[in-house]
Amino acid sequence: MSSKPTERRSISSQLVILFTLAAALLLSCGLGVFYGMVVRQAFEEDNAVLADKVMAIRAEIQNPDGSRALQDQLTTLRPGEHAVYWVRVFDPAGQVMAESPGMAEMLPRALFPEATPRNAGSPRPKDLHKEGKLLWLVATTETVADQLVTIQIAQDRSADEAFIKKFGALLGIVLALGILAAAVIAISVTRRGLRPLAEMTDSLQRTGPTQLHERLGVPRWPTELQPMAAAFDGMLDRLEDSFTRLSQFSADLAHELRTPVANILGEAEVSLTRERTPDEYRQVIESCVAECGRLSRIIDNLLFLARAESADHQIQATSFDGRQAVEKIASYYETAAEERHIAITCQGQGQIKAEPLLFGRAVSNLVENALRFAPDGGQIVIRLQAGADSSTVSVDDNGSGIPPEHLPRVFDRFYRVDSSRASAGSGLGLALVKSICELHGGSASAASAQERGTTVTLIFPA
Repeated sequence: MSSKPTERRSISSQLVILFTLAAALLLSCGLGVFYGMVVRQAFEEDNAVLADKVMAIRAEIQNPDGSRALQDQLTTLRPGEHAVYWVRVFDPAGQVMAESPGMAEMLPRALFPEATPRNAGSPRPKDLHKEGKLLWLVATTETVADQLVTIQIAQDRSADEAFIKKFGALLGIVLALGILAAAVIAISVTRRGLRPLAEMTDSLQRTGPTQLHERLGVPRWPTELQPMAAAFDGMLDRLEDSFTRLSQFSADLAHELRTPVANILGEAEVSLTRERTPDEYRQVIESCVAECGRLSRIIDNLLFLARAESADHQIQATSFDGRQAVEKIASYYETAAEERHIAITCQGQGQIKAEPLLFGRAVSNLVENALRFAPDGGQIVIRLQAGADSSTVSVDDNGSGIPPEHLPRVFDRFYRVDSSRASAGSGLGLALVKSICELHGGSASAASAQERGTTVTLIFPA
């Protein structure tokens, strides 16, 4: 069963949605609280007016001729005046003492709630929707001339209901406009805030093999993007350095391979210009074999460097006697050293944790280089020092040394200090040594002084 990858929304859309939702929530809460306060205040005012009306009617009917005066008051309306209250007063026998006109047909007695005694507090209203009006009904009792009379009052709150509806609709429109404005502001702010990302993307899209020198520049970006800009600039620095080294390596490799191929081709062409003796043919073949051997060594070294730099390369490091290993290497080169009266000595003791074959190859390269550049009658010293965290192997010679300006690049592939050194090797020996050390998690360094020789130091972690 295949599953499609989940589509990711853009950062801008997520920011706009979140900002709009937050603004809608805040506006809804604020306007909701405001709406509730206004509605509560309106009803509290109506309740207070209704309570005052009840108290006024109670006081009115306490007068000796209060029922007649109240009846006259209920039946009298000013021109254009709209009835807001309907009042009915009747005695214990149910006889109406005073009543608003038309109240008997519109609001029968049974619609009102049970009467509340005066000492029981304010009467509890009952709401009633009738004929498109909102009416609040209350009923209370009052003692008049030792008789318990009942007062029923209906208050018209249709105007308040209409006001609340209009006010709610107005707040709804304000909420909708507020959410729309929040969305527009969110889009504008998000676009402005993400503009540096678009500019950074444009800058990176212009980067190519011929524009690796361009940099984003850290200070020009906002604080949040400065670490990213610094990371990209660092990546571009490494890419530019890698491209430069790759270009140089390609040129050096072509030069190194061209020389032996040209030698083989030249000697073969010369030998074919006329008949040669068997000895002359033999010399040409031997020269071609030597050049092929040189090509083979270059290719082997390059293959080793490529494998050493691969991410999945694994080594089998073991612990062994370092003094015994370096003495074995020194004895191997003893014959070549005696021909030039060069003394090879070993100093120090200690255990080395490395792959023995790779360790031997690295030290052998150093000894071979030292033999190549040490003067006749000179001296080569192999020093071994073991510590708690690492073991150090150094090879000293008392040759002419390496100028200081060349020391930073002596471990580069095909790099040679001068033409005299160029004739001595392919320039891959120290590069191999460095790769072997890095495979073990160690390092290689070189120190030299004019007319005092060169010291190459290898560090292997314990």
